[in-house]
Amino acid sequence: MNTLLQIIIATFLVSLISFIGVIALSLRKKLLEKLLLLMISLSAGALIGSAFLHLIPEVSKSLSTMAISAYVLLGFTLFFLIEKVLRWRHCHEKECKIHPFSYLILTGDAIHNFSDGLIIAASFVVSPLIGLTSTMAIALHEIPQEIGDFAVLVYGGMKPKKAIFLNFIVALTAIFGGILGFFLASYISSVSTIILPIAAGGFIYIASSDLLPELRKESKLNKSLLDFIIFLMGIALMLLL
Repeated sequence: MNTLLQIIIATFLVSLISFIGVIALSLRKKLLEKLLLLMISLSAGALIGSAFLHLIPEVSKSLSTMAISAYVLLGFTLFFLIEKVLRWRHCHEKECKIHPFSYLILTGDAIHNFSDGLIIAASFVVSPLIGLTSTMAIALHEIPQEIGDFAVLVYGGMKPKKAIFLNFIVALTAIFGGILGFFLASYISSVSTIILPIAAGGFIYIASSDLLPELRKESKLNKSLLDFIIFLMGIALMLLL
């Protein structure tokens, strides 16, 4: 299977996660909240594991320590900027009463998914294994995010079917990002070595600023330990790949 086809399949499969809202509709609210926290734990571990066990070590063969640090910091900063300007990830009821914010979320998702496609493409160009681990990390991250986005879109006034449809259309931007990333990486050999540490910085930002703070809200010891164990499982999953 050639690299471009692998990238298209991977980005398409990641796009399908946008339909998670269909499953969310069938779950009881309390059960959905419990599962969401578990998925956040797994996602945080996978993102951290992918960044430190795969993406950064891979570019250490081509870049100096200072260059890697600079690109990781750049990725961290860029994702912070994207979230501050375009994203409303931690949108609570008192802050989400203006319906146009739903479209702002979709705009942010389109840019975020496009960048996911670039990351997946750059990863597969390096090697199928790096591509697979990056795709898995992104997919695990997308599951709780898509559930949260779906909930906000519906709260913002959209009909559930419309919210699912628009989520899927926006998710398809990952495919375009993947195709563009493939051709950039094919003609410019340094692209992948630049995108991967930037992606690592983005993964670290998402895990540390968006996901782990949600887990810290849990006050019960037994549930906190379960969250921590599943977080370690996310890291272990990346270690085994």
